[in-house]
Amino acid sequence: MKKRVLFYLVAFVSTVSLQSCVTNYVVSKPATYAKEYKTDAKLASLETNKMEQDKQKLINSFLAEKAATLVNAKNSIKNSEIAKSIRHNKTIDGILTEAETYLGTPYRYGGMTRNGIDCSAFVLSVFGAAAGLSLPRVAASQSEEGGERIEKENLQKGDLIFFSHGRRISHVGIVESVTEEGEVKFIHAATSKGVMISSLNDSYWGPKYRFGKRVINENGEAYNNLATTTPVSNGTSF
Repeated sequence: MKKRVLFYLVAFVSTVSLQSCVTNYVVSKPATYAKEYKTDAKLASLETNKMEQDKQKLINSFLAEKAATLVNAKNSIKNSEIAKSIRHNKTIDGILTEAETYLGTPYRYGGMTRNGIDCSAFVLSVFGAAAGLSLPRVAASQSEEGGERIEKENLQKGDLIFFSHGRRISHVGIVESVTEEGEVKFIHAATSKGVMISSLNDSYWGPKYRFGKRVINENGEAYNNLATTTPVSNGTSF
């Protein structure tokens, strides 16, 4: 009798234990697998997002650096152009200021002083004192200096303008101003009244105008190295 009871008791305990294992296997195992899968996917998603964010930060940093470089380059160019303009204007203003100190100086053929001066001597004296340039003594030679020839509509302050009765250049002046209407006024040493300001609209000077030359470039410097020449008479007849 005791053996039979013991047998039933062992069988009952074994059955209960087996059911408990089966239950744990069926319920617990799938739940644990699903949780691990979701965790791995979330980590992978976070890593991908971080990589994209790092990539975008790198791109933004590159673009910002490039933009800053462009801005600095533009500012540098702008500052350089402003500096050139200032130098140019300062040089031209100095030339015209010096030229105006000669107003009223009498004309003298071959003269080179404030007691008497001719047109080409007036120009070389002004440019020498104000800009340190050594222009040729003769008006015809002065017309060969500087850059390309300049037509009337493109003249600017400080340009040299040349005149002639015929083919040979025999008179020179310095552009003093250009009005909004295009009237060109110039300062020169004329035989009639000495150093004075005249206009290219004048019936006398207008027809005799030939061309202009710019000996001071946009940097406020000479277009070329002007050689010093021996002073001689320029043969001016104006």
